[in-house]
Amino acid sequence: MTRRRGFAEAAGRWSATHRWAAVLLWLAFVVVATLAGSVLTQQSPTPAELTNGEARRAERILEDVGLDLPAHEVVLVRSAHEKAGSPAFAAALTDVVRRLDATGKVRDVVSPLDPAGRGAVAADGHAALVQFDMAGDAVKAKEEVQPVLDAVAAAGRAHPGITAEQFGEASFAHTYEEKLHTDYSNAELVSFPVTLGILFVAFGALVAALLPVVLALTSVVAAGGLLVLASQVVHIDQNGGSVMSLIGIAVGVDYSLFYIRRFREERALGHDARAAVAAAAATSGRSVVVSGLTVMVSLAGLYLSGNGIFLGMATATIIVVAVAVLGSVTVLPALLSLLGDRIEKGRVPFLRRAGRERPAGGRLWGAALGTVLRRPVLSLVLCAGALGALVVPAFTLHTSDPGVSDLPAGSLPVLRTYERIQQAFPGSSTPAKAVVRAEGLDGPAGRAALEELRTAVAHTPGLAGPVTFRRSGDGGVGVATVGLAGTGTDDASVAALRTLREEVLPATLGRLPGAEVAVGGTTASSVDTNAHLSGATPWVAGFVLVFTFAVMLLSFRSLVVAAVTLVLNLLSVGAAYGIVVLVFQRGWGEGLLGFTSTGGIASWVPLFMFVFLFGLSMDYHVFVVSRIREGHDRGLSTARAIEDGIKGTAGAITGAAVVMVAVAGVFGMLPQLSMKESGVGMATAVLVDATLIRVVLLPAVMKLLGEWNWWVPRWLSWLPAGFTEAAPEPAPAPAAELRRPVPAGRP
Repeated sequence: MTRRRGFAEAAGRWSATHRWAAVLLWLAFVVVATLAGSVLTQQSPTPAELTNGEARRAERILEDVGLDLPAHEVVLVRSAHEKAGSPAFAAALTDVVRRLDATGKVRDVVSPLDPAGRGAVAADGHAALVQFDMAGDAVKAKEEVQPVLDAVAAAGRAHPGITAEQFGEASFAHTYEEKLHTDYSNAELVSFPVTLGILFVAFGALVAALLPVVLALTSVVAAGGLLVLASQVVHIDQNGGSVMSLIGIAVGVDYSLFYIRRFREERALGHDARAAVAAAAATSGRSVVVSGLTVMVSLAGLYLSGNGIFLGMATATIIVVAVAVLGSVTVLPALLSLLGDRIEKGRVPFLRRAGRERPAGGRLWGAALGTVLRRPVLSLVLCAGALGALVVPAFTLHTSDPGVSDLPAGSLPVLRTYERIQQAFPGSSTPAKAVVRAEGLDGPAGRAALEELRTAVAHTPGLAGPVTFRRSGDGGVGVATVGLAGTGTDDASVAALRTLREEVLPATLGRLPGAEVAVGGTTASSVDTNAHLSGATPWVAGFVLVFTFAVMLLSFRSLVVAAVTLVLNLLSVGAAYGIVVLVFQRGWGEGLLGFTSTGGIASWVPLFMFVFLFGLSMDYHVFVVSRIREGHDRGLSTARAIEDGIKGTAGAITGAAVVMVAVAGVFGMLPQLSMKESGVGMATAVLVDATLIRVVLLPAVMKLLGEWNWWVPRWLSWLPAGFTEAAPEPAPAPAAELRRPVPAGRP
């Protein structure tokens, strides 16, 4: 019977035959992608793309007339000895205003010395606020704010005994992104040596350990260039690029690890380098293609979220996964063929045994698996019960935007300023921004409505002035800023926003002829995005489930394997959710991980975890099930195929899981609360997936199902058997293990 070669095997055989051509083509690809990206500028999401709902509508109204929601800033002027009415304090306020105006970067400056700003004095009289907006749009304001920060600092130095500190959307974003860039860069620097050390222990040879790291590094570099190109179509922010780097390291190493493990096994069986590459391409290469495809399909579900942050993250991670898969099935076989036994160079004597491939598995795996296969029902009940207990807290998960609480207050000076402002003037640093489009906005009716708004704000609990207002050039659109109680993302701020939207604005600006009113700003964006994502989540989850099922059905031509895959993956992700809720939402890990619980989980974390972990778990699942199916197709009984498949992949999965947990641990050690949440969630899911799922639940379920594992109903008999590549025929199994004769070359 003639066996049709699939993509991975065909690519591997070609690369092994044309070794230098494959290597040079890969290097050319990396160089061209990098150079192409360097000639362009990465395009970040627009303000409207970063939010949803009414907040997005506010941005759209402003875009129509060439306006932007301004970045609001405040300067806290305070003194332990002087009060706001003293000449020294008044001189400091005047100097702050003068220096701000001199920068040319600000507008609508309001001081307590002005009639509109007289309420911006603390109750004890020792602190006052100067409020203003950055000129230009809020996204670019963070790049223009440094001269303003310098001016405020200079004013503080010029008046002994009086301090001047600035906080706002632009100043916080400026310092936050600088820290984020530093933290991610440090994380990447840490992840490479940690990964190399893990691989060195796993392989016991320096060359074998270096190969996955080099491939992952070149994949990330090439993906970085492609990311800039892709951002011209789908805008990608800094978070997307940073997450891409860490995820690229993890998946690039995992895919290489699976491939190299199989190559070394085949060499240990006496096959020459080219035959070993062909065998690895037809088996592990096939698994890499299927798992990579599944990861990309899962991540594509984020396109249904309708949010610019998720669209950027999905695009960035899909690019790096695709590049990692491409490298694993093209240049990696060429390098393995070139190296041959030289891949064992750089051995350390005491690691020799750890580096040797043991297809039969170690004692620990054998003992655990033997118990599971002898008592599958008991193992299934106990393990499913334990995971079910972890899943229960996940049903209490609720999301919230941590806002500035995403970083501990001590990590940035600007956050300590924020805390002092909140103590004296709650809500003043994160106002709502009411956008109105109406007839007569620049006429008597518009001016009267604005005065009604100011009066209503002054007499409404939870709202605060001063109310600033700016009109478009044609006078048809205006933006009013209104202070909200609370931190900007807490319950007090949400309640104040609701009052502003449902009561105050309809009774003031909303009464103008043809008025269209929409509220934007930090609080509005948080509320509207959370509501939008709650509605989009079922669609994203449904997409991921349906397409994962389809990929597994086509890959293994088994309805049962596809269904079991969904159930096991849902258990794994659910357990990770449960741990995240216990550690972060309930605060059980505050002391250990160094954070303060906000009572919720960052709004982007659950959805990102779901799609990424659902796809990532396929790395291990496809690798294990492929080996089990390979043994079954050789003629082994289902029980023996399960045992050999899991033992034969134990080493590779252990190494891959440790690498992934290490990378997730880097996320968990970052100071950002949302990164800690995603890191702990990913580490938990990987540990559960590589141990309880693959060593207990999967073999227990497959043992109980027996031959039903490979059942396909008649109405699906048209499914192609050759979507995935069958392995080359190995040495015959012992007669006692044969179920039936299998023709040579059977797919």
